[in-house]
Amino acid sequence: MKLEGKIAVVTGASKGIGAGIAKALAAQGATVVINYASSKPEADAVVAFIQENGGTAIAVQADMSKGADVTRLFETVATEFGTLDILVNNAGVAVFQMIEDLTEDAFHHQFNVNVLGYLLAVREAVKLFDGKGSVINISSILSTDPYLASSVYSATKGAVDTLTFALARELGAKGIRVNSILPGHTNTPLTKGNFDGEFGEKLIAGTPLGRFGEPEDIAPLAVFLASEDSHWVTGESIRASGGVRGVGY
Repeated sequence: MKLEGKIAVVTGASKGIGAGIAKALAAQGATVVINYASSKPEADAVVAFIQENGGTAIAVQADMSKGADVTRLFETVATEFGTLDILVNNAGVAVFQMIEDLTEDAFHHQFNVNVLGYLLAVREAVKLFDGKGSVINISSILSTDPYLASSVYSATKGAVDTLTFALARELGAKGIRVNSILPGHTNTPLTKGNFDGEFGEKLIAGTPLGRFGEPEDIAPLAVFLASEDSHWVTGESIRASGGVRGVGY
């Protein structure tokens, strides 16, 4: 129980990688706040799973792109638990489109959730960290190896990797570590349908471990970064991609 007594917030935790990480943190003893934007039934199901397996969790709705919602989320954490030890920034959106189809709304929506949302969450979390803390930002291998039609999404993840290092430098003196995880081709609701057909076959062929990832493949790395096992690790962007280099084909 590496995280016994710790309080964790996982944003976008109603499904996919966020849900997998939330369950893994709870299994190691953390009390987990399951954030969701609109998927209340799925968030409640994650809470129920954790509780049925002997853990503690609550679900809190907040749109992470809206400052008032983010503030309310962390005010709830302060009221319920009084402190915070772990923040996993995972809430994200992806719109894949060629540059000629780019709209301003699609640009701002992705940057507001994927980048601004992370920064707002860290801003509020540092108020609750007591002497030390761990921030884990979920990025993507697309930050360095973009797909076709992923220019904006990939740019948001490149920004996540940069802000990870910048915040690690800024917050290190407070005992707060900041790292990012770069998942590879992972089966989640966000990627559903993207890996079908010949494209998916090419991705698997370009993955040394020979398959797509699952949320359960990412979660142990988050547990490591949340725990004292990684007490000397900060400012790092760590790939969890099954060995993929480049886009995998």
